[in-house]
Amino acid sequence: MDQTREDEAVRAYLRLLQTKGAVSAALLRRSQFLEKLIVNLAGKELDGNEYRDAVEPLMETVPTDDWHDCLTAAREFYPFWKEDIKAIAALNINPGFDITPLQWKPLPTSLKLLMESLATEKFDASENWPLKAYAQALRQEGSEQSLVDTRVKLAKIILVRLKNAPVKNHKSYRTAVDLTLPLFNIKNNRRLFLVVVREFYHFWIGNPDASSMVLKDGSGNILL
Repeated sequence: MDQTREDEAVRAYLRLLQTKGAVSAALLRRSQFLEKLIVNLAGKELDGNEYRDAVEPLMETVPTDDWHDCLTAAREFYPFWKEDIKAIAALNINPGFDITPLQWKPLPTSLKLLMESLATEKFDASENWPLKAYAQALRQEGSEQSLVDTRVKLAKIILVRLKNAPVKNHKSYRTAVDLTLPLFNIKNNRRLFLVVVREFYHFWIGNPDASSMVLKDGSGNILL
């Protein structure tokens, strides 16, 4: 099977990371993941859905602790695979390539333990404000209370995962999300979690337009 184009895309991606100062160990980890990914990509149309369909089954073989690094590689590699120069340039500017990932990871747990912890978990004012704002926005969109309750619970999960983060920013949020995804064994629940954490993020950062972001995208795309 001819993978010349995919191989060239991998080399271009790794070369750019190297010029930006990525260490050898990080390059090796990304290379090992991408070598497996391009096997799934060979012969596929240059399409986002095709790409996601190649990534998702591969992620099921990845150890839980490696999900963030592998998903980062998959997200960053996508425009190289598509040979989309403009997208590569845009990614290079904002948010940029993740050359120095956080050394922090959320504490090991299970989805069962996380759900059980919500009954007794205490949230401070900075956490309760976005939760209440998110719930209100969902109700204003006409959501039934059962939907609101479910989504708020999922939003609380990400807050629990962030409890011990030394810095709370977009990188810690993304890390916490990526390392929580493999705890969801049921794919539909995983997709819903992705939808929720992306909606909730806008409330968490205090985006004044956050309310306009709810119930707009139900895809739960693992690569966004």
